[in-house]
Amino acid sequence: MLAADPGASIASIAAEAGVDRRTVYRRFASREDLLAAIYEARLTAIEHAIEDARLREAPVAVALHRYVENIIAVNRTWPVDLARMLADESVHARRDASIHEVDTFLRRATDDGLLRPDLPQGWASALLPQLMHLVSREMPHLSPGQAADVVVDTLLRGLGTP
Repeated sequence: MLAADPGASIASIAAEAGVDRRTVYRRFASREDLLAAIYEARLTAIEHAIEDARLREAPVAVALHRYVENIIAVNRTWPVDLARMLADESVHARRDASIHEVDTFLRRATDDGLLRPDLPQGWASALLPQLMHLVSREMPHLSPGQAADVVVDTLLRGLGTP
């Protein structure tokens, strides 16, 4: 609900979940606490997705596909924007660490010849999340694996070495 309507009330969230509003407030003292729990869950899922992809040690093509597939699943499970929580220093630091890990991997992919070295610095880092977000929202009929196939193919045909 919050992905579709960030202003959704606690009462409407409770009704959608099939519980009373008081039940939500017993668990979360405020709307901000509920949002913080949602963002925490999404951020943790992203960290697990990165860890599971084994970006530092798996073969580059395998790690890329696994990472994309994992993040598409996260995007579909937790379709909320982390940008709203970036004012929180701990969230910001964790997000920055995740971005650094992926950027390091994309440099590895370039060094290994999977991505073109002549593109502007940061282009793959900017494009990849946009592709994952787009396929997560616009192609819900595809499984995460199928959606990852589309993203990786698009990334490599557009950024891959000729």
